[in-house]
Amino acid sequence: MLGLRQKLSLGFGGLLLIILIIGVQSISQLTGLGKSIDVILRENYRSVIACQEMKEALERMDSGVLFTLLGYREKGNELIRKNEQAFEKALQVELNNVTVPGEGAKAARLQELFGRYKTTMKSVEGPGMSLAVRRTTYFNQLLPLFQEIKNTADEILQMNQHNMSDANDRARTTAAAAQKQMYILLFVGTIVAMGFISFTGRWILRPLNRLIRYAEDIKQGNFELFIQGNSQDEIGQLANEFNEMASALRESRRSDQTKLIRIQRATQQAFDSLPDAVAVIDLGGKVEVATEMARNIFGLKPNTHMTDLSFPWMADLYNEALRDGCTAQGQSNQRVIQHFVRGEERYFRPQAVPILDNDRQPTGVILTLEDVTQLRQQDEIKKGVISTVSHQLKTPLTSIRMAIHLLLEEKVGSLTEKQVELLLAAREDSDRLHSILSSLLDISRIESGRVQMEYRAVSPQSIVLEALESLRGAAQDQGVTLSVEMPGDLPDVWVDMTRIGHVFGNLLSNALRYTPPGGKVTLSAKAEEKWVHFSVSDTGKGIPSKYLPRIFEQFFSVPDQRTETGAGLGLAIVKEIVEAHGGTVSVDSQEGKGSTFTFTLKRADQISKEESHL
Repeated sequence: MLGLRQKLSLGFGGLLLIILIIGVQSISQLTGLGKSIDVILRENYRSVIACQEMKEALERMDSGVLFTLLGYREKGNELIRKNEQAFEKALQVELNNVTVPGEGAKAARLQELFGRYKTTMKSVEGPGMSLAVRRTTYFNQLLPLFQEIKNTADEILQMNQHNMSDANDRARTTAAAAQKQMYILLFVGTIVAMGFISFTGRWILRPLNRLIRYAEDIKQGNFELFIQGNSQDEIGQLANEFNEMASALRESRRSDQTKLIRIQRATQQAFDSLPDAVAVIDLGGKVEVATEMARNIFGLKPNTHMTDLSFPWMADLYNEALRDGCTAQGQSNQRVIQHFVRGEERYFRPQAVPILDNDRQPTGVILTLEDVTQLRQQDEIKKGVISTVSHQLKTPLTSIRMAIHLLLEEKVGSLTEKQVELLLAAREDSDRLHSILSSLLDISRIESGRVQMEYRAVSPQSIVLEALESLRGAAQDQGVTLSVEMPGDLPDVWVDMTRIGHVFGNLLSNALRYTPPGGKVTLSAKAEEKWVHFSVSDTGKGIPSKYLPRIFEQFFSVPDQRTETGAGLGLAIVKEIVEAHGGTVSVDSQEGKGSTFTFTLKRADQISKEESHL
């Protein structure tokens, strides 16, 4: 009689054979298709890219010549030199990648034309010629050469693109044939597989379904049943094991001790399945149960006392949770802990949660250490990408802004009214983009610690008066009242005046922007032992509570409240500047009642000598 293994081998062996046939055929077809695609990429793509680069470099060189004609000789020569090298580099790539009939002659022609272009261009650049002669040379000789070079590069590009199109058609034909064959194979394979599945279901699934029904009875507590085995294969053996299990469960149910052991084992298994390091600690400071990660990485083994570990911050979290009766996350410098695991740098976010009884009295503490290494790495990658992109965009944006400025000054020719209107709109958008990039770079520099802060003791009154002075006119125009509520004896704060002025200016301008006419914006302050708390309140529409946790994120703006020029970076910069000063920033808001932004700054009289020399 066939056993379960032989039945499964027969069923799955047939399916495996079908998969192998389809797989071999697929590999064969995909190999042919891949060769066709490789022709496109290897033979023509480099030439297409090289032609595009030559055209772009040629246009920029032409712009450089125009700069010299307009009197910007240094800027124009620099642009010509840089793009001349780029053109020659791309030309060399094209000369070494001739793959289409007739392409070699055109490439040689392109090289000859560019040599003439360079010679003519030097005469246009020459300082010994008059401006009128240089302009005549440009329009009569250099410009036609420019157009001929560009047309020749276009012809080479079109030749390669046409060849790529032909290769693409061949690949499509191959793919269509492969698709047809795959449909046939899949149809035949489906019919054969259904036959195997039918036999497998009869041999295996019916007995298994019967065992499932018996398992459900056991789950409901019916340990008195007996399963009759109808076969000698593995399923029959499983039925016998079910009977043995039911007998053992009958015995276990009679013993409270067995029940307790089962619960303890289940608890430990549940803990071991948790992905983070978790430990339960009793009131005496001893570990009762812990996950595998907690035991192996942090030494939180059962019966180990907190004081025996080499992590003093754990004991601090434990004591704080017991003392306050609420979740403890430690000081700001302990929110994320660096720890090396087998030589690998990892980061964990610790948290201690008290276990309270019915009378709200602590009976223990649950210590969790969440592995946030991947999140931290992703955050670092995101910051690096934003910083790099901002740097790369700033240079071309500066050139665009300069070109718009030159056009608006009509130094390269007069403009129509419509052209002026379009250029003004372009200048406004480029200025807005420049502001966004500057904000991103500021955030990147602050986060990386590359901003040199110039701290000094400053009176809060002087900071507030300077911030309010620039907004009084706008507030009066909007019909909004500006109010200051500050005691006269506030101590000086330890700040970088330029950076902190941005914080006040951003919060006050935001409050003014979202406060309707007749409303009020209030700036208040109060002193504590080591800090001075500042608050900016308004009577505007407020912020929905679901958006408050994200209000300081980069690029986040509250839906339906986004201004025309806002990019969602202002509050992110405020947060970075305040935290760079060692303070914190928070927001409290109710819809229809306004918002209050609060931040803290260090008192100057509480600064140590070491901090004052930073």
